[in-house]
Amino acid sequence: MNRIDHFTVGTAVLMAGQSALTEMLGVTVPKGSKHDAMSTYNCVCQAGNESFFELISIDPDAPDPGRNRWFTLDEQKTQARIAERPRALCWVVNTPNLDAVVAASPIDLGEIVHFQRGDRTWRLTVPKDGSLPEGGLVPAFIEWSPGPHPSAGQQDIGLRLSSIRLTHTDPEMLRGVLQRLGVDHLAEIAEGPRGLEFEVTTPAGQFTLD
Repeated sequence: MNRIDHFTVGTAVLMAGQSALTEMLGVTVPKGSKHDAMSTYNCVCQAGNESFFELISIDPDAPDPGRNRWFTLDEQKTQARIAERPRALCWVVNTPNLDAVVAASPIDLGEIVHFQRGDRTWRLTVPKDGSLPEGGLVPAFIEWSPGPHPSAGQQDIGLRLSSIRLTHTDPEMLRGVLQRLGVDHLAEIAEGPRGLEFEVTTPAGQFTLD
C-alpha cells in the first residue's frame, strides 16, 4: 500500500531555482503554494502515478515559524548546498496508516504534524529539529485526508520520476530499515558515500537531480 507521494528538491531562492531547473530539465515547474506552518513555499507539478515533484524554499516574506523548518532547510550545510543549485533533499511516501508506520519503525521518524489547506488536511512525519532520517535516505511519510490525490490538480508538464537511488556506506543496514518500513521496493540501494538521487524524464530527455 505504501507508494511514492512526492519527492523534494531544495533551492535557496525559489524563482532562481525554478529558472535553474528550466535550463536543466527543459520544462518549467509551475508556482505552487505556501506552507504557513513552516514558512516555506514551492513549485509543483505532476510526476506520474499519483505523485508530484516539489521544488521548495524558505519564504523570505513569511514570519519565523517558531520551530525548525522541515527538510533541513534551516541547517547551514543544506543552505550551502542549495545555494549552489537545486539539490535533492527528501522523498515522501504515501501510506494509508501513518500511526502504524511510526509505531513499527526501527528508527525515529519524528513527530506526526497536522497540516491543512482549505478543506484538505494531511499528516506528515517531521522531526522536531528539522532533520531528515539518515540524511533523507529514509523517507518522510504522509497520510492525506480522503479525496483525490493533490497531484490531480497540478499541471502535467511531462516530468516523470524514473527512479530513486540511495547510496550508503552500510547499504544492508539501510535496506533493513526500509524493509521494516515496507518501502525497500521503491528505491535502488547501493554502497557508496551517503547520497540521494532522483532520476527524472521530461520531453527533453533523462536527468539526474542530486
